[in-house]
Amino acid sequence: MTYSNDPNLNVEDQQPHLTLSTAAARNLATTAKSAPQTQEITSRWLLKLLPWVQTKGGAYRVNRRLSYSVGDGRVTFTNTGAAVQVIPLELTELPLLRGFNNLDVLTGLANQFVQQEYAPDDVIVELGQPADRVILIARGKVNKIGVGKYGEQIVFDVLADGDHFGDETVVQSDDTWQYTLKAITRTIVLSLPQEVFERAIDQSEALRTHVEQFRVRLSQPQTPQGEAAIELAANHPQEAELPGTFADYELKPREYELSIAQTVLRVSTRVADLYNEPYNQTEEQLRLTIEALRERQEHELLNNREFGLLHNADLKQRIYSSSGAPTPDDLDELLATVWKEPGFFLAHPRTIAAFGREANRLGLYPQSVDVNGVQVTSWRGVPIFPSNKIPITNNRTSSILLLRTGVEKQGVIGLHQTGIPDEYQPSLSVRFMGISEKAIISYLVTAYYSAAVLTPDALGILEDVEIGR
Repeated sequence: MTYSNDPNLNVEDQQPHLTLSTAAARNLATTAKSAPQTQEITSRWLLKLLPWVQTKGGAYRVNRRLSYSVGDGRVTFTNTGAAVQVIPLELTELPLLRGFNNLDVLTGLANQFVQQEYAPDDVIVELGQPADRVILIARGKVNKIGVGKYGEQIVFDVLADGDHFGDETVVQSDDTWQYTLKAITRTIVLSLPQEVFERAIDQSEALRTHVEQFRVRLSQPQTPQGEAAIELAANHPQEAELPGTFADYELKPREYELSIAQTVLRVSTRVADLYNEPYNQTEEQLRLTIEALRERQEHELLNNREFGLLHNADLKQRIYSSSGAPTPDDLDELLATVWKEPGFFLAHPRTIAAFGREANRLGLYPQSVDVNGVQVTSWRGVPIFPSNKIPITNNRTSSILLLRTGVEKQGVIGLHQTGIPDEYQPSLSVRFMGISEKAIISYLVTAYYSAAVLTPDALGILEDVEIGR
């Protein structure tokens, strides 16, 4: 009969034992244990779903047909208190001023924009009225409203921060607004009257030449997508003279260079030698390090300012929710931007939950689809995959992406290079760096990757959707 002298044991444990206690027996037992666990690992759907293209030489050149569609960018503003001003060089985001780099002229134009504020439902410009100014939206959302076939009002688009309107009208005479602009939220706009712009043209030879070149570009034949047109003939009479043509290319196509994520893994030789049962310490350290690198890789594919999808979507492919929260109508509108064989949606899990609430509120229940044995929420048969790498802003808004993927579909592709020295996984190497004087083994772990959007209509984004309840 034995007694325990451990003061930390409770009264029952201090009672006399007729057999060996479990606490003592555990000293001789082999403990079952798990491999190291981490919350950082996610499903990484983007890495799984992107088709990966071998990129020899570390760069991938995307050749496209020549496009006349210039500008169409978003304008950036600064503010001092309630006073808002456009940054002069940001005026080159307007199609009319793209490529014009005379800072003095741009500064003069920026200083003459007039700030105006509108309440919700206020009309900013009205259909049929003289189009006599350039309008920049500094803050807020605006409906672009036209007239349907039977005279009813139709919302054609939603404009928001950084969008612009009317920049082409100031180079034309006696034209009128083709749409009505109505504020959805409290809106701040900056406007430049046409007479001010015409006065600037009279005073600057460089601006006058640039505007004339812009008028010439507008007159060039082009497709609805803004590409240089290929002249064809159809249903023509026998022996008719056929048009000559060729497909013009961009002279400076974009090249995507492979990006890199690296770290140095350090393991003590004592740990590597003595503590390898039942799990190999070096292999477990390497496994967790690679998992972290892959998580960072997916984050960069979405958020990197050079090649990340959130920053590389064409500005014509970015739309806004008219009501704030992501609704079924909004996802239908997004499907209309990537209508040629859309592959999948990608959204933050909280954004997917917000969409589900809106659908349920309307009595709609999105169906699930089977993807490799996993049930995934879908809309119109297109699966919606979760990714926590899509950021949520401080005011609780996020974005939803829609992708078409694959080289043969002129879609979005991942870029990597296999066959690199000391390759451990495709395009990921683990290179032995030696043992230090402190008996520390070092391994250089490197991943190479990037992404490319082959044509602008392969990627669409529903921006600034509200996910709060």
